[in-house]
Amino acid sequence: MVQTILNRSQVPLDSRDLETCQRVFDKLSADYAVARDSDEAERMASIVIELYRQGVRDPNHLQSMVQAARGLFEMDGGSPIAQ
Repeated sequence: MVQTILNRSQVPLDSRDLETCQRVFDKLSADYAVARDSDEAERMASIVIELYRQGVRDPNHLQSMVQAARGLFEMDGGSPIAQ
């Protein structure tokens, strides 16, 4: 018998997961004045979702990783996301 191992990225996101991702995306969009209908917003949203699926659950850590991935990291660390 062959056992299938589900990769975390294959598990569907629930409403709480999406709420967290949306909050991080909204914070980053506001902080960097990224228009919602821009290519940059689409790339940023993709990164948020992919990192979340890979197990990054803490909103502040997720925000920091997206900033680093997109080259948006500020030397002062930026402002944290309110939970």
